Amino acid sequence: MSDQTGAASVPTETALVAGVLRTVRRDLFTDVLAPRPLPPRPEPRPDGRLRRLPAPLRERARWAPHALVVGCAAFAFFVLLIKGVEFGSLGSVVPLTLSLLATGPVALTLLRPVGAYWISSAGLVLAMGYGGDWGSATLLCHVVVMVLVVLRTRPRLAAEMWVVTFVGCALVLTLLQRGDRDLAQYAAATAVGLVAAAAVRAWRDERRHVEETETVKEQERAHRTVLEERATIARELHDVVAHHMSVIAIQAEAAPYRVENTPPELATALGTIRENAVAALTELRRILGVVRSGDTDPYRDTDPEAPQPTLADLDALLESVRKTGLDADAVVTGAVRPLPQGVELSAYRLVQEALSNVLRHSPGASARVEIAYVLGGLGLRIVNGRPDRPAEPSPGAGHGVLGMRERVQVLGGEMTAGPTDDGGYEVAAFLPAPGTETGTGGRSGAGGAAGDPDGSEGSAARSDGSDRSDAPDGSGESAEPAGSAGPDGAAGAAGRKSVGSGRDAEATA
Repeated sequence: MSDQTGAASVPTETALVAGVLRTVRRDLFTDVLAPRPLPPRPEPRPDGRLRRLPAPLRERARWAPHALVVGCAAFAFFVLLIKGVEFGSLGSVVPLTLSLLATGPVALTLLRPVGAYWISSAGLVLAMGYGGDWGSATLLCHVVVMVLVVLRTRPRLAAEMWVVTFVGCALVLTLLQRGDRDLAQYAAATAVGLVAAAAVRAWRDERRHVEETETVKEQERAHRTVLEERATIARELHDVVAHHMSVIAIQAEAAPYRVENTPPELATALGTIRENAVAALTELRRILGVVRSGDTDPYRDTDPEAPQPTLADLDALLESVRKTGLDADAVVTGAVRPLPQGVELSAYRLVQEALSNVLRHSPGASARVEIAYVLGGLGLRIVNGRPDRPAEPSPGAGHGVLGMRERVQVLGGEMTAGPTDDGGYEVAAFLPAPGTETGTGGRSGAGGAAGDPDGSEGSAARSDGSDRSDAPDGSGESAEPAGSAGPDGAAGAAGRKSVGSGRDAEATA
């Protein structure tokens, strides 16, 4: 039994030794002179101290490690040159060569670290053979080279170079029949320095690995946030499209009853339109079910058939955030007019997310919402002041601004977000809304359909299952005349909830 165990352990130990030798050969003998230039330091972080320096000095500071190593090598060379070289004699050639072999590899570690180690080792052997104080001085330079090589490459080279160096020194001293009682002390002191250098290198490698991992995670979180935001936008826009399709079905069904002696061709065409609209609604409902089967939308009401919010609900949003202690007000400029529901929904979401960020990240600050109805679209600006206390850590991925930017890009708009000069934060966006004019000509044809006294359109909408035809806040609303709303938006809200589907008829026209 013991013989079998011993026989089995021999190949294992042999394989272990062979693996160690292969590692040493790969580290110290393979591609010894391969160029491995030390890159400059990365750009300083935005919150770093080096950012305070002027741009030219900041650029030069990136090369500070190179200048430090070259300066130390030059200083050591001149010290050895002054103390050991007698100028004007042929005997000064050897000390000059030893000085170059001792200090040159220190600077060479910036380009070829492993090659610099072997050149320094050759200089150490020659210095020990030459005698005098050259052995100690060259050994000191050699230790510096080993420390730089460990910092430049990997931690395990510390043990490999230490063993090769001091075993080689012992062999050279034995061949020269000279003993050096200080060699053990040198070896112990060098081991401490190399262990410290290996620890620093291992710490730097681990920190770089953590930073790379965090970068990948941050990119994945950002990508996931974009996908989630796009799913939310798709869900909400599907609701809007479903409502417009229901209006098309209602009007196509009611149109033959408004014309006497309707031609059969026209009745057939309108019936086909209604059938296609109902089929599209059915398919939209199926897609909407797939989209809504994922994560719950935090902005969606409890009722799955609840209407999506618009700018008419802005007063309620401001009132809710005021109850949390946020001093928020709103200013509306320009002639208030109907906008596509997708634009109004996105505008509401932008204001909602910006105010939520103020609550989370700027406690004690006041906020101001500015809405401008301009030619060709809608302008938004949400700005808050300086917080009066530090913000508490809040859960979440921290991609609210990314989600807002995604919404604006979906609509083809533009957005900027960033800190203000007074320590606050500002979010500004423009949402294009082509085809929304302040005139009322587009609403005249829809008014008749919406104002049907017998309510046939409303019943038709409920019969084909429209998501929005019976919405309590009037998502099939008709907008008020231009300029009928004041800054508080109350008149606009009342006008939007007054009649049936004029706004959607205008959008589908």
